Amino acid sequence: MEIPFLPFAQVAKQLDLWGEKGIPFVFLVDYSLEKAWAGSEKEASDLGIQFEFDASGETSETVAFTKSPLSFESYSAKFNQVQAGLKRGDSFLLNLTAETPIETPLTLVEIFQRADAPYKILCRDQFTSFSPETFVRIQKNEISSFPMKGTLEVTENSDASQLLNDPKEKAEHATIVDLIRNDLSRVAFPIHVEKYQYIERVKTNTGELWQMSSKITGDLVPQLHGKYGSLLLKLLPAGSITGAPKKATMQLIKEAEQYNRGFYTGIMGKFDGKLFNSGVMIRFIEKQTNGLVFKSGGGITVFSDVKKEYDELIQKVYLPF
Repeated sequence: MEIPFLPFAQVAKQLDLWGEKGIPFVFLVDYSLEKAWAGSEKEASDLGIQFEFDASGETSETVAFTKSPLSFESYSAKFNQVQAGLKRGDSFLLNLTAETPIETPLTLVEIFQRADAPYKILCRDQFTSFSPETFVRIQKNEISSFPMKGTLEVTENSDASQLLNDPKEKAEHATIVDLIRNDLSRVAFPIHVEKYQYIERVKTNTGELWQMSSKITGDLVPQLHGKYGSLLLKLLPAGSITGAPKKATMQLIKEAEQYNRGFYTGIMGKFDGKLFNSGVMIRFIEKQTNGLVFKSGGGITVFSDVKKEYDELIQKVYLPF
């Protein structure tokens, strides 16, 4: 059965209605806000959409996994194009992404079942995402966001302090925290940074990564209580996967990336009648005509090193088990 996607502006009205009435729902929306769907978990399942939140994956043996990233020269051209915009002052931080063809004997369903991640979604025969990144959580009208910027491979010679003390990573993280604070100020007051630059370890099929995040909270303004669709319209696309300022940065992204992100870097979420929880669809595998493609990227600033950013883009192409 084909999924009846609609523009998010239409779906948002339904989310407002259900949210105010306390009716549970699940939803997904793409990066451009052009395609979205919402309904009950039963309706989602009937359409071939599966959601899992904070669920462990199935124990599995090591499986074959190869990746064929774009060349360093091709990435450098995109990087340099972005750098020109950053140096002009069009943007302060930009999330540059690319597609990487991958090969594995596993199907999208098997990857989804085995993946270990806080936010998992499977859209049958289209894509799966196993994301570590929360977008926003809302409970008792307190809204929280957890921007994630800064990655380092865990090795015998690496330590979390290296990530915390890296000037480029610190500047990038500070910029995204400031952006998310500004975004949340459109829907909540007062806003405060509850935890700043904390480190978590993320499991991959080839090892582990240090990942830097912060927690920002605020009190939802009364006129948006339960109006989850209206709230999301004010916040999307997610700042962590665009950059700052959003409008000019998204134009730079469009010119440099030259491909359709689709549901990659969009949002998935669930409202259980009390808690609203949503995640950014990163760590994303899509089924295309010629096989599976993994979409990944990272934040770029004027201080970024092209080789390090290229390595990070490839490093983020993994299976989470």
